[in-house]
Amino acid sequence: MLNFISFGSGSSGNCYYLFTPTDGLLIDTGVGLRTLKKNFKDYGLSLSFVKNILITHDHADHVKSVGCISNEYKLPVYTTREVHSGIVRNYCVQRKIATEYVRYIEKDMPIIIGDFSVTPFSVPHDSTDNVGYFIENKGVTFCIITDAGCVTEEMASYISRTNYLVIEANHDEVMLKNGPYPQYLKNRILSNNGHLSNAACALAVAENMTEKLRAIWLCHLSEDNNHPELARKTVEEILDNYGITVGIDLELEVLKRKTPSGVFELTPYSDITQ
Repeated sequence: MLNFISFGSGSSGNCYYLFTPTDGLLIDTGVGLRTLKKNFKDYGLSLSFVKNILITHDHADHVKSVGCISNEYKLPVYTTREVHSGIVRNYCVQRKIATEYVRYIEKDMPIIIGDFSVTPFSVPHDSTDNVGYFIENKGVTFCIITDAGCVTEEMASYISRTNYLVIEANHDEVMLKNGPYPQYLKNRILSNNGHLSNAACALAVAENMTEKLRAIWLCHLSEDNNHPELARKTVEEILDNYGITVGIDLELEVLKRKTPSGVFELTPYSDITQ
């Protein structure tokens, strides 16, 4: 059985957890170690069960605790060579990853990490480098796409293959354009190396999903330029325009910025259809 938890999703800190009865995999470590320990304990879990860490990119809200967690629990950290270099340069990562825990991955090259088959792929963002992950475990496929300025053909191909999708719905374009951010920051967010809007997220799903997609989690919502209900409503309406009904064709959840989600059980598509 594969399970998923979000321990934080947004500019305050991102951290996601996939686990089986025998293995645990953290994706991003932007939540403080003390908070993460408490969250694990609250769920009856232990960080000592985690075996490996994946990192998407080197911005602080995704990596600020990576050295602390990796070094304390002796966990290998997998990401691209460029992201590792960015982590070294990032002053927000006060404790760096010890050399013996650094692991390099290459985009589009599947790798076995414990119980998981992991394929990294390129995601456009204004970080040193950025990757999404397509993860497989015993017939279940899981994909995470965060901090994406636009959706490429490659990203679309992974959306079309996955059963469970975590995807960014960062902002509402009207709120952003009319909001208090300086123009240069608005331009950055709206660029092809910025962040996905609610509408862009919905279109990416609607235009590329198949009947195999069972659930979507909207991640990395802006605190100033979005709202959970607005994000959900926008995505739900666009999907409906494509003949896709939330609650029937798939499930839709909005991940909270600063608090953990529930524990989601990820079921193989073959089991659902029987």
